[in-house]
Amino acid sequence: MSAVDRVINEYQETGSLSKADVEFLLALEDEKDLQKLFALANKVRERFVGSEVHLRGIIEFSNYCSRACLYCGISRYNRHLSRYRMDVEEILQAAKEAVGMGFKTIVLQSGEDPFYSTSTITRLVSEIKAMDVAVTLSVGERRREDYAAWKEAGADRYLLKFETSDPDLYRRLRPGCSMAQRLQCLTYLKDLDYEVGSGIMVGLPGQTLSSMADDILLMRKLQLSMVGIGPFIPHPATPLASAQAGTASLTLKVLAVTRLMLPWANLPSTTALGSVDREGRREGLLAGANVLMLNVTPLKYRRLYEIYPAKAEVEDDPTALKAAAVELVTRLGRRVSSGYGEGRKAVGMES
Repeated sequence: MSAVDRVINEYQETGSLSKADVEFLLALEDEKDLQKLFALANKVRERFVGSEVHLRGIIEFSNYCSRACLYCGISRYNRHLSRYRMDVEEILQAAKEAVGMGFKTIVLQSGEDPFYSTSTITRLVSEIKAMDVAVTLSVGERRREDYAAWKEAGADRYLLKFETSDPDLYRRLRPGCSMAQRLQCLTYLKDLDYEVGSGIMVGLPGQTLSSMADDILLMRKLQLSMVGIGPFIPHPATPLASAQAGTASLTLKVLAVTRLMLPWANLPSTTALGSVDREGRREGLLAGANVLMLNVTPLKYRRLYEIYPAKAEVEDDPTALKAAAVELVTRLGRRVSSGYGEGRKAVGMES
């Protein structure tokens, strides 16, 4: 029996992987071995979350950010970026148009921008929720009271990526921030009964297969409902401009192993993956993903939400984006979900 077959058999018997086995799978290079990994991830995806693909409409409503993350193009230190903030009515209109196109989840995302008060976001959540959709927020670290207010207003999900679980690397890449605080916010969200999402970038400078294995093990420990995984893409206006980018190949391996370790989770085939590889989103759906995030931000703002360069979909009409997504899903023999895409409960956890 080959080494990869041994690991796969062990996983099928136990529903889990050791850190050493996770590292082993992330290091695979042989094409036949990779296809075994992706086929297993796809089989696990089918068993636990089915063949449906959930389409989410994302509105990037502000590119102001109070943080100084070394990898991010909307860092407060990027003086070359034209900044924007959508007002409440613009955001609600964008949401209304997305709902009219059939989206059943609206994602509100911004930099960590204190301009939007707790009450303003509460109003947005309440009014969008009244459109008969699920609401996901991704606005960074806030007080527990803020998260509680938004949950009470109807927010269903919250996405707060930690990018790396290595505390030293986290501190270097996110000056003034701490891994402990990030985890505290994730705990608040879980205690408030959000469907909690997090995730990582793949290929960050200083990242190793060992640290990525730790990332996946932490995501399993947190019992996340959704996980965003995308390649690191260096931005020319950041301190990491000359760093090597993450690869689609490694990103797909991380995605597939994450599906094995979090079989219940909603996993997007990310825009970043589609930005580094034209077939990236298709390949992601074949490696365990079951979600596509489609940009419904008004076109006049979309190119300015430049967390990384050469971002896919910045010039595409939302209607065309949705039609292309439906066509892709159908071509893969799957179907677009007509529901809200709620997260499943964690299964197979050790006691």
